[in-house]
Amino acid sequence: MITAATIQSAIAQGLLWAVLTLGVYLTYRVLGFSDLGCEGSFPLGAAVSVVLMNGGVHPLLAAAAAMLCGAIAGAITGVLHTVFKIPDILAGILTMISLYSINIRIMSGKATVTIASDTLKSIVGGLFPQNTSSYIVSIVTGAIFCLIIVGVLYYYFGTEVGCSIRATGDNAKMARAVGVNTDMMIVLCLVISNSMIALAGNLIAQFDYGSALVNMGQGTIVIGLASIIIGEVLFVRDEMNFALKMFSVVAGAVIYRIVIACALTLPWLKATDLKLITAVTVAIALALPVVKQKMALRAKRRAALKEAGNAEA
Repeated sequence: MITAATIQSAIAQGLLWAVLTLGVYLTYRVLGFSDLGCEGSFPLGAAVSVVLMNGGVHPLLAAAAAMLCGAIAGAITGVLHTVFKIPDILAGILTMISLYSINIRIMSGKATVTIASDTLKSIVGGLFPQNTSSYIVSIVTGAIFCLIIVGVLYYYFGTEVGCSIRATGDNAKMARAVGVNTDMMIVLCLVISNSMIALAGNLIAQFDYGSALVNMGQGTIVIGLASIIIGEVLFVRDEMNFALKMFSVVAGAVIYRIVIACALTLPWLKATDLKLITAVTVAIALALPVVKQKMALRAKRRAALKEAGNAEA
């Protein structure tokens, strides 16, 4: 049965995962780079922040450290692609594989490390009245992070460097012709993207899981792409500016989580069917643009036939 708590939980998770989705959006849509390294950067951010917090570091400083480590991971992927000419997918896979071992080392050989100190969730929750739902705390925090990130990205990608990154993604040859160092722009975009993905891993560990898991990054690229496609199909229009497109992606992440949460409430589905539900949701999200395009073409044909009939009459 779908309850208010189910919807609140889904919205909370969607806003937190939207940080990851925005990071994937930068590489996948803005740069046109298929970065599978995000499946390693995501647990990297969680592992670094949890270990630091358990060592007495403030959660915000731990989040900053997680972003720094994610940025380094993105830079490695970028260097493998631009300097050593390794294809983008393979460069991301190499980074992802290596980060698995690195994350295990960060967590002292453990597959799971539980948070044993104050988290950002407990600190923020203390600012709310007593008995406030933890979902509300997560929703407010996730919304604040998304607003800040979208605002910063909108400003940054309006600068000369940001426009150079977008030009590299649109047409790398033309960008090089006007003097843009496209290799540097690719590395820079991967640095920004993976720092955000690592931040998302940190937020999920603090607000949802309560721990860092070495395999928590599995399927993150699928989740990110599904959220992007859902947001684009439902909300994005050609006349929208960059900020509205990013907000559409955030909305797509929330809708994706709501769909998953509602599907799991069905009596004939089990928690073990999550991967199947995810696959079906992603397949539908990928099929929607094609269906939408075909429907538009059919509508045009019907309109043309109708005009032709009226002209003959």
